[in-house]
Amino acid sequence: MTEQTASKSEAEVIADLDAFAELPDAPPKRKFRLTWVGYTSCAVVVFWLAICFIGPSIAPFHEMDMDGDDSFLDAYSGEYGSFHLGTDYLGRDTLSRVLYGARNTIGISLAATLIAYLIGITLGILAAVKGGWIDMGISRVNDAILALPTIMLGLIVIAALGSSIPILIGTAAVIYATSVFRISRALGQDIMVQDYVEVAHTRGEGIWWIIRAEVLPNAAMPLATDFGLRLVFVVLFISSLSFLGLGVQPPASDWGSMVRDNLQGLTYGSWAAIWPALAIASFTIAINLIVDDISAKSGGSLAKKMV
Repeated sequence: MTEQTASKSEAEVIADLDAFAELPDAPPKRKFRLTWVGYTSCAVVVFWLAICFIGPSIAPFHEMDMDGDDSFLDAYSGEYGSFHLGTDYLGRDTLSRVLYGARNTIGISLAATLIAYLIGITLGILAAVKGGWIDMGISRVNDAILALPTIMLGLIVIAALGSSIPILIGTAAVIYATSVFRISRALGQDIMVQDYVEVAHTRGEGIWWIIRAEVLPNAAMPLATDFGLRLVFVVLFISSLSFLGLGVQPPASDWGSMVRDNLQGLTYGSWAAIWPALAIASFTIAINLIVDDISAKSGGSLAKKMV
């Protein structure tokens, strides 16, 4: 009986070991899936990004061509073809200017957001890792910029330096880098006190290895999600400056200036101001829906980290 009991115990032990051997070394990765709203929003964003590249080549007219014989015409077939969305206040094809304007509005906003993230993440992670007077100095300068209203700061800079595409990109990048700095600093400080970072310190890993292997990978998802929201803010900022006449200057087209220039057409029943406004709304709302969908899949934890 004793040998049989021992034999059974040994068999059970071997079975237990085999069961543990079948376990994976790490938890399986969860497949990330969006809802139909998220996929539809992705399609809208991809559409407008594609228009940035191919819009001028598929536009029926050039953005500066005044082919309409009158202002605020409805869609019709004329000597030079169809004005599918009518014409603006100078008789220019609205559809062509919307297609050309996507390149300026989205292109400038995307460039400014990328630069803002390059500046904000670099300074934010540096402040979180180093701490001390470096953190204090960068944070105080950042707070001073954040204390100023974005539109007012943009108006002051552009009034002083002039309105050009490089100035617009640089102004928007500096203004919104402050918000990126705050979220990246907060994420960096949260990660630096985790156990796996302490273990890396204990086994002698350098600070740059920790930033590359521990901090950035763990902060990537919240920062990527925040990138979408920040891009929306920059699009609205650039469009607001153009609406005030300090953004992209004529005769070049962008959506904000198109809304401003064609507002008077609303009294004549023209939709020339509505189409660029719908373009801005469709792009920004689609990005917001994607961010909301991603945050919902994460249990709302990403939304709580947004600044």
